[in-house]
Amino acid sequence: MTGEGIKVKKFILAASVALLLLGVYMGQPRNVMNKAIHICMECIGIG
Repeated sequence: MTGEGIKVKKFILAASVALLLLGVYMGQPRNVMNKAIHICMECIGIG
C-alpha cells in the first residue's frame, strides 16, 4: 500500500471518530433510543 493510501485511511478514521464523538456530545444516542422505543411500542399496539 502506498503512503497516500495510508494517509487517506487515517484521515477517514479520524473524521469518523470525530463525528461519532460529536454525536455523543450532542446527545444523539438518547434521541435514537427514544425513537426506537416509540416505534416498537407502536408496532405492538401499546403507543
